Amino acid sequence: MTAQTLSRSAGDQHRPETGCYRLSLATQHEEVVAAQRLRYHVFAGEYGAITPGPVGLDVDDFDEHCDHLLVWFRPEPGAVEQVVATYRLLAPRSAAAGLYTATEFDVSSIAALLPFTVETGRTCVHPEHRNGTTMGLLWGGMARYMLGGGHRYLLGCASVSVADGGVRAAGVWGKWLSRQGPAEWHCPPRRPWRFDGPISPTVSMPSLLKGYLRLGAVVLGAPAHDPEFNTADFPIMLDVQEIDPRYLLHFLGTDTPPSRSGLPRDHR
Repeated sequence: MTAQTLSRSAGDQHRPETGCYRLSLATQHEEVVAAQRLRYHVFAGEYGAITPGPVGLDVDDFDEHCDHLLVWFRPEPGAVEQVVATYRLLAPRSAAAGLYTATEFDVSSIAALLPFTVETGRTCVHPEHRNGTTMGLLWGGMARYMLGGGHRYLLGCASVSVADGGVRAAGVWGKWLSRQGPAEWHCPPRRPWRFDGPISPTVSMPSLLKGYLRLGAVVLGAPAHDPEFNTADFPIMLDVQEIDPRYLLHFLGTDTPPSRSGLPRDHR
């Protein structure tokens, strides 16, 4: 999947440019730096995370191997565009250096799936741009990337802050219990996150996790604790062959199912 594919207007409401917002893949180092600066602003500035990299940037060893989806915002014609959302994608061809998920979980149980898997991570949106348009562009870009590349699975760590003592994360875990993947796919956490209090059934699901649930994602076991980001991280996997065509229609303007060409038939 190329930046040109994502940036090309499709001639309808599903094009990667909507009003003041535009979606692209980073093609220059400066664009990746803009994503890293936004990540620092959100993770460190807003949530108090201890991020890797120099002050002002969230940088890790995986960035150079990844593709970076960017949502740009231009308030008016002639104004300078700013990156207001980003989504990091590691394609199978670039995963030889390892997976971020593998630093938090033992992924040996899904080794056979990894040649067909894109890893996602470091998703964030500027607080002033957390709206349906921005998220729709990110989800649509992810779908184009997956389908255009012939990839079947999306893998990642979905984070929930435990700054509240873990109440929300525990509630999220309670809701995920009924959406666990096959037992043979479970990925044990290297640093388990534990919560001893009661699990509330009324906690709100973070919007990103809610989106994964709607698309049909499953959780691959118990969460890990990330002390630097002060989060409980859930290992999730999405099979694009199982996405409801209605969501493809919503994000892409087509209900055409993912191409089966070159994809594994089944690993369950």
